[in-house]
Amino acid sequence: MDRRQALRQSALAVAAFAFSRDVFAHDAERIMKTYSGLPADFIKLSSNENPHGPSPAARKAMMDAVNSSNRYPWEITTQLREKIGSLYGLTKEHVVMGAGSSELLGLVSVMAALQKGNAVAPDPTFRLWMPAARKFGLPIKLVPLTEGKVTDLQRMKDSMDANTKMVYICNPGNPTGTIIPAGELESFIKEIAPKCIVLLDEAYTEFSDEPSMAKWVNDYPNLVVAKTFSKIYGMAGARAGFVLAHPQTIRQLNDLQPWSNAGTSAVSLAGALASLQDTEFVNYCKKENQKARSIFYTALEKAGMPYVPSYTSFVYFDAAPFNKDVTQLLESRQIIGARTFETGSKWLRLSVGTVAEMQKVAEVLKA
Repeated sequence: MDRRQALRQSALAVAAFAFSRDVFAHDAERIMKTYSGLPADFIKLSSNENPHGPSPAARKAMMDAVNSSNRYPWEITTQLREKIGSLYGLTKEHVVMGAGSSELLGLVSVMAALQKGNAVAPDPTFRLWMPAARKFGLPIKLVPLTEGKVTDLQRMKDSMDANTKMVYICNPGNPTGTIIPAGELESFIKEIAPKCIVLLDEAYTEFSDEPSMAKWVNDYPNLVVAKTFSKIYGMAGARAGFVLAHPQTIRQLNDLQPWSNAGTSAVSLAGALASLQDTEFVNYCKKENQKARSIFYTALEKAGMPYVPSYTSFVYFDAAPFNKDVTQLLESRQIIGARTFETGSKWLRLSVGTVAEMQKVAEVLKA
């Protein structure tokens, strides 16, 4: 069998997964464990990854794209930017691609750093972009969350000064899973965006019914909305993300890229485009996440551990009332991922896996 025949047969095998989501989910889990170096009996719930993997359509598209990876993928880059723009009532000129949204969060923070000021962000929040931002000369003021673990918009505003060049908000929040109601967030954007960059991280919006704030980018050039294919689309390892902003802002971001819109590979672009068209799979992942999350809620309630209702693929809970070290207990049963994001706190975040995986978590907590 030559290489072309092997690839063709592999592609047909991947397409067959569309007939059985359960089979596909099991296969994706097996592949993930193989490449993560974890033993087969381990359950990884640490990075908010989609346990179902990429959709069958995305996997087939990515395998097909391998054959043309000797060419620069300009055409599919344009197609994907056009598709993304159309989903939000925008154009391709409102979209910039990157190797995951994390790269683009960093790019926006560099743009803010060049303005010689500071940034404001909630605490705790997604921090991966912060160390590099600080090295580029962007000090960051961290603002505590409310008692309900929600971003405190009023305190964020109070922490701003004449030198604030960027405000960062992750909504739904990470690691808390909470949301800022759309009306409150819109009011905040309308007040703050005329003054400085508002970097809105919407990595988990698709798990909720909350609307994207991308509809405001034409009205507010300082509003930058970052989104990713890593979460609901199950492509964390493929590294594909994008930013939505006013064309004027997109051009400024392009100028900071060594090669604009070239950070995402041909294979990842193909998978991303197919993912956007596979709404059945996205709906499946959302419903499965809700089922698995509900199982974990029940387990936490029975164990006497308070939690914050989540709008994401993870749950934030208080392990203080539990009479054992939750992290160690889970790890003793080959379940890894529970960790804290607050110094001196026993609030932990655990990613939501498959229904079967969360049933295993529930059994361990009950025992």
